[in-house]
Amino acid sequence: MIKKIDIESEEFQTELELTKQFTTKVCEEHGFSYNPEDDVNESIQLGLTRNKMIYGKRYCPCFMVVGETPEQREKEDNRLCPCTPALTNEIPSQGHCHCAIFCTPEYVSSMEKNIDEDVLPEHSKGLSKEQCQELFNKYQLNGSEIEALLEARELGFVDFLLVDTREWMEWVGARIKGTDFLVPTTSFYQSLEQIEDKKDTPIIVYCHSGSRSAYCQKIMLSSGYKTVINYDNGIMTYQGELVAGEEQIYLLSSTVLSKLQKSSENFLSN
Repeated sequence: MIKKIDIESEEFQTELELTKQFTTKVCEEHGFSYNPEDDVNESIQLGLTRNKMIYGKRYCPCFMVVGETPEQREKEDNRLCPCTPALTNEIPSQGHCHCAIFCTPEYVSSMEKNIDEDVLPEHSKGLSKEQCQELFNKYQLNGSEIEALLEARELGFVDFLLVDTREWMEWVGARIKGTDFLVPTTSFYQSLEQIEDKKDTPIIVYCHSGSRSAYCQKIMLSSGYKTVINYDNGIMTYQGELVAGEEQIYLLSSTVLSKLQKSSENFLSN
């Protein structure tokens, strides 16, 4: 069941404040700096808070949490913030962790030098049907390619599904305009039932940074979905139009909506 968490609730806001204190402490203890882009930090802090409320631990929100029970999750290689790969490899070699919230001061300085530059995103609109089909042969797509495919779909040149594998609260906060379904990793197999009859339709999956959706991509391909393509770097790098709110929830079936409501009531009452 999809866990619909009210981010405006007192419970969530209290846990969010504790998470902010936690990430600040990580920065202080390791000599890190926050990402200069506040929306990146806020997104990760919201995700850490969400996972703390669901699992009882601040698992990295950029990766799928594997395991149904606490015992199973302990045995899996789930990333617990601040995760070992970030501390031992990603930050020393790249200047930032995978989620990009924790950065070295040098990396932040280099980002701030470029933050005011007017860089126009490369955008290959006007794709032909043949060019669209060529993109469907790829394993990963970038943001510009997804924008172009969305435009081509509006013109009736191509048919595909755009699936968000993040959580409800992330979906409500901001999603790519044109997203067709929400299939959260925390209720992946149940939510996947929405598109069980669309295995022959090309599907593009995305999450915050491309990691959770890549995991979902592998599962879907092994489950008989013919064409599943991952958005390589996720919505955090998307330059196209985003939408927010629950206005497009009609895209989900009434049965799923009923489950969402029941899941929300059960979760908040526990």
